[in-house]
Amino acid sequence: MEAKVGLLVGVENTFPKPFLEMVNERGRPYQVTAELAKLGGVPEIEEPPRYQVIVDRISHEVPFYRAYLKSAALQGTAVINDPFWWEADEKFFECTLARRLGIAVPRTVVLPNKEYIPYIDPERSLRNLEFPLDWDGICRYTGLPAVLKPNTGGGWRDVYMIDTLDDLIRAYNQTGTKTMILQERIEWQDYLRCVVIGREVLVFRYDPNRPFMERYVTDAPPPAGLRDQAAEQARVLTEALGYDMDTVEFAVRDGVLYAIDFLNPAPDFDSFSIKADGFKWVLQHMCDLVLGYARGEMEPPWRGAHRWWRFV
Repeated sequence: MEAKVGLLVGVENTFPKPFLEMVNERGRPYQVTAELAKLGGVPEIEEPPRYQVIVDRISHEVPFYRAYLKSAALQGTAVINDPFWWEADEKFFECTLARRLGIAVPRTVVLPNKEYIPYIDPERSLRNLEFPLDWDGICRYTGLPAVLKPNTGGGWRDVYMIDTLDDLIRAYNQTGTKTMILQERIEWQDYLRCVVIGREVLVFRYDPNRPFMERYVTDAPPPAGLRDQAAEQARVLTEALGYDMDTVEFAVRDGVLYAIDFLNPAPDFDSFSIKADGFKWVLQHMCDLVLGYARGEMEPPWRGAHRWWRFV
């Protein structure tokens, strides 16, 4: 039975071509082909679905793709990653999840928005909010220094380094309608970044203070014990989220791994940043994952978790 794999990408240019070539080469004996997905105006039912597997690396920035992917998943396409969960993820939730899983995270507080859309009437629509906020109590919980950042989003956009209460008030007043979290700033002695694909984990030493293309430290790997601990915690977090691919970052302080950021379901696969060995690892394991789904040997981790799956 023939199976087609579609790849959705944005501006990245080093991953798509070799990935598609590898899937097409290794998939040939099994009648599996891969291509850049092509989508226009699509109906609500496609019989049969045009793709049996879709690798999604851009729908967080193109809402049309997300709308299509949820429909495709409903019709049996294995979408990497789950478009329903990806749309619902938030940093404050990830902190709660990690705590419940026994994984250390920085102390975190979610804050009411500074501003609201025009039709919100502060006198009637916000009656459940405490005002004014207990800024002293909030800072006592997180401690200072801290980091103020959006509850959703990434790329270090709208992130503020907070050293004093005045810094916090000043930064908060600039956040507009964004929901923000205040998070303990971990002064780390080491930092790790894990790429997770299925059950496989590649652990890098990482330095977020370096220029972007120099952050993956490939000439000084982390100690084996720390690497193994990071890999296991990254695997647990990714499985709990129901992702197929993810990036998990840990700040290490006094030997303790603090999960800093692990809602990255479109991981960095750029050959220039993760370097040659990392890129080879990513291609191999992404190809394994996709072929497993395309040949019906594996099921997406989220399939069956949504209530609608019982009815279709």
